[in-house]
Amino acid sequence: MLSHFKTWIAAALISVSSVATAAEFEAGKHYNVLEEPVAVMQDGKIHVEEAFWYGCSHCYALEPKIKPWKKALADDVAFERVPAMFGRAWVVHAQLYYAADALEVLDQVHNDIFDAIHLQKRRLVTREDQRDFIIAKTGVTAEAFDKAYDSFAVNSRMKRGDQRIRSFKIGGVPALIINGKYVVDATSAGSQEGMLEVADYLIKQERGN
Repeated sequence: MLSHFKTWIAAALISVSSVATAAEFEAGKHYNVLEEPVAVMQDGKIHVEEAFWYGCSHCYALEPKIKPWKKALADDVAFERVPAMFGRAWVVHAQLYYAADALEVLDQVHNDIFDAIHLQKRRLVTREDQRDFIIAKTGVTAEAFDKAYDSFAVNSRMKRGDQRIRSFKIGGVPALIINGKYVVDATSAGSQEGMLEVADYLIKQERGN
């Protein structure tokens, strides 16, 4: 009888704890709700987008935290990075991001780009520097790099990405956008770790549990 009572108490405490945790995250305080939701692909998945810039030290600091978090996401969650373009260097870094993706080497060089800028103090703001960097890291040819860099696909993705970032109404990076509806940043969430906790909460909300 005592064993059953202890089990009931434990379950009740877990339930109360879950409610308390959920109650801690409030719209307008820990995350913002977009007045006009931004459309996401209707594929049955919950879409999480990270707005970032390679030159942002806060984005660099978030990377080792978001990498394992992204890996642990459930199959019904789709994660995508979207480079913000709020200045000239932002634009050329976005072009590098999309060109690397078009060359199918993005996963290979993504962390290296961050390291080059923040540890090695390489700005990577000219085509020549970017080309030399990608060639050294991946072995792709200069011709292949230039073809991807100037391609219609890369230019189109840059335009769409810029429009998307502006639709999110964010003032800085990094930021997480959940299903085109909610924006979470370190200021609202209290910390970068808090960003991921709030994102987890919003993903559950979108999932309906």
